[in-house]
Amino acid sequence: MTHVLLGELAPVPAQPDANLDRLDAVLAAHRSELAVFPELFLSGYRVGDRFHHLALTPGNARWDRLLTLAKEHRTSLVVGAPTRSSERRGELQNVVLLVRPDGTVGIQVKRYLPTFGPFEEGVPFTPSDTSRALPWGAQSVGLAICYDTFFPEVFRALALDGAELLVVVSASPVTSGALFAKLLPARAVENGVPVVYVNRVGVEDGIVFGGGSGAWDARGEPIAATPLTLPGLRADERLLSVDVDFSEAARWRPFRPVLRDVATRPGSTAEHLSALTRDL
Repeated sequence: MTHVLLGELAPVPAQPDANLDRLDAVLAAHRSELAVFPELFLSGYRVGDRFHHLALTPGNARWDRLLTLAKEHRTSLVVGAPTRSSERRGELQNVVLLVRPDGTVGIQVKRYLPTFGPFEEGVPFTPSDTSRALPWGAQSVGLAICYDTFFPEVFRALALDGAELLVVVSASPVTSGALFAKLLPARAVENGVPVVYVNRVGVEDGIVFGGGSGAWDARGEPIAATPLTLPGLRADERLLSVDVDFSEAARWRPFRPVLRDVATRPGSTAEHLSALTRDL
């Protein structure tokens, strides 16, 4: 079993140092192998043009502090942040980082940017067209961000690439809570892999964020979560601990071999088939 901490917290908008301090306090109070925090947690969600000033880049002070936190607390961090595009100068991306204690960092860029209702992510951010599983010790983890959950092909790509755990970070409003509650266990079932979800809480610029963090096993059943305490937690914030079994995918997929059947259809790549058969 892998001990995973879910940080359902409210970031301080446009104050990344304060948000890094919160990460430090959580990690110091509760040891875990993997600690997950929400989408754009380091910057806040509704900060407009300030994203350019708040964006992380490899080697800047806040990037280095993330590396230090993972190393000092011997915990891998999954956390959302704005970053500068490494391919297109001047453009920003909404990413989720996997910061490992050995100082290496995996990055997944958000695939689908909502541009409806109160959401304007297509203005500051550039999306990605690809999803790849990231190595985590002897395992592989697939990362996704919020609205990506509505696109099953994102999770299928991660599962076919060898992901043994899917982690979703989110900044979703309370009005979307019922939809995520349906979609997340479905993503687990259709890929035969556990799913962990962390959504933020709090209010920014009139948007009320809805929490609802949790985890589901490879059959879509909820994984029991243990509440954790921390001085200074607001009434709407929660810290949860769940134990996730990375071996579930290998055990469960033979009973529902959806990925095998997808990978062996005409047009499937040998790379995907090879990644799949490692787990079957």
